[in-house]
Amino acid sequence: MYKCEKCGACCRNISKSNLYQKLDRGDGVCKYLRDNLCEIYNNRPVLCRIDECFKLYFSKIMSQEQYYKLNRIMCKNLQNKEE
Repeated sequence: MYKCEKCGACCRNISKSNLYQKLDRGDGVCKYLRDNLCEIYNNRPVLCRIDECFKLYFSKIMSQEQYYKLNRIMCKNLQNKEE
């Protein structure tokens, strides 16, 4: 299971990907982010579920370790841009 830091950086930067366009409240922040937490966490889209997304879309093209590493790198990049 992917260890999310729950920093909210990905949810504050959804405009970086067209895949999350429907979740954008108009300023690049997810419309479901409240107090740095997802208010629809148990019902969030598959694209917001790292482990399920890996199984459905990436398991045939990379290892889970590679996928987690890429997610950690992107998370750190987003965090650094917010500093």
